[in-house]
Amino acid sequence: MAGIHIMKRRFFVYVLVVAAAVLAVAGLIHLGGVLLPSQGIRAVATAGQSSGAFAHMLDNADHPLPRLILQLIVIVLAARAFGTLARRVGQPPVIGEIAAGLLLGPSLLGWMAPAASGFLFPSGSMPILQLLSQIGVLLFMFVVGVELEPSYLRGKAQVAIAVSHFSIILPFTLGVALSLALYTHYAPPGVPFHAFALFCGIATSITAFPVLARILEERHLTHTPLGTAAITCAAVDDVTAWSILAFVVAITTADGAVETLLAIVGLSVIFVLLMIFVGRPVLQRVLNPDRMGDKLSKERIAIILAVLLSSALVTEIIGIHALFGAFVAGAVMPVGGKFRAVLRDRLESISSVFLLPLFFVYTGLRTQIGLLDHVASWAICLAIIVVATVGKVGGTVLAARWTGFQWRDSVALGALMNTRGLMELIALNVGYDLGILAPRIFAMMVLMALATTAMTGPLLSLSLSWGRRRALAPAGPMVRSS
Repeated sequence: MAGIHIMKRRFFVYVLVVAAAVLAVAGLIHLGGVLLPSQGIRAVATAGQSSGAFAHMLDNADHPLPRLILQLIVIVLAARAFGTLARRVGQPPVIGEIAAGLLLGPSLLGWMAPAASGFLFPSGSMPILQLLSQIGVLLFMFVVGVELEPSYLRGKAQVAIAVSHFSIILPFTLGVALSLALYTHYAPPGVPFHAFALFCGIATSITAFPVLARILEERHLTHTPLGTAAITCAAVDDVTAWSILAFVVAITTADGAVETLLAIVGLSVIFVLLMIFVGRPVLQRVLNPDRMGDKLSKERIAIILAVLLSSALVTEIIGIHALFGAFVAGAVMPVGGKFRAVLRDRLESISSVFLLPLFFVYTGLRTQIGLLDHVASWAICLAIIVVATVGKVGGTVLAARWTGFQWRDSVALGALMNTRGLMELIALNVGYDLGILAPRIFAMMVLMALATTAMTGPLLSLSLSWGRRRALAPAGPMVRSS
């Protein structure tokens, strides 16, 4: 009984204090309204009352933060739904995620429901989406660098370099040759031929290392000789392709000034050397991966993010794009224990589920498939797909046979190296942002990225079905490494 009495007394005191506070605040507000009238606030209040509660909520929904939240909900759900659908039909989830971006852009939603598209993705909201998507791309490129472990090249460097470089040289050359026919009608006005041609070469020669790794994992081929060879070649391919891209960006941003170009290239080389010979040993001691265990402390994560962002900032200031700095930062991360695997899982879960879908949709919003409104445009698009596929698969197969691979395994390796996925979209967006790629050729290249990535699975299955699956046994260094 005593306890109940105490509770009632406390409740009475609580109500009394709250009521007194409410009355005091109301009295002070009334006094302030009398002594200090504010015409601006009265005008806003009157406008809100006359428009009604529903109109007031619609007005709130039109503010930047609610609009961004709505965009994030739609983007994340659409990306996951289409990614799951792509996996069920035997395609990499990135195919579905890219398709989701295209469907939410002017190619479908903007065409079928322009009012809904304008409400969901107004032009004023694009800068915010672009910045958030760039953060996602930086994290992604950092993870790509982390995945490029030095162990991939042990005992396989000669074969990997030969195959990967042949798989770049042939499609790059064919892409530059194709640009001779494309430049007059598809290059933006004022863009020099060398910049347009080099970007066409880059676009046809890139391999998506992360997508290739996921395909091998889903097919349980990661630890087979074929899978090991493919990962090694793709790793070398990525390093080479992004180095070429950085050089192409340097040429473009130098704007023809030889002194500026030499300065950009020289500073880039110094940056990479400092990261390798100074940054890596320092990070090895500071992060101490051998004693980390299975967890990353908040202090380690803070240091890693600071290195990532600082590296990206330096390369952006130099003039070779921030994503190259993020890639280098990931590549120089310490090796030891489960450090790289844990780091990759921690960052990838954020970037792949939340931030990268923003990049897919942002790319989709600038991809206008409707610009391909003539048979000639679709014929050019098909020619780009054929040139990219023949160059990449052909270059890989020839190099693989030259280094001792069997025909079946050479074709399988060529099919894997032909996948482009997100890496292609990143390079294309760099070209678009620099003004080198016009909207029409940009749309063609995006379709090429989708087509070549989608055909990887079927080509791989076809090559492996030629005979009984057996261990990859190339001659020379590959035999000794196994």
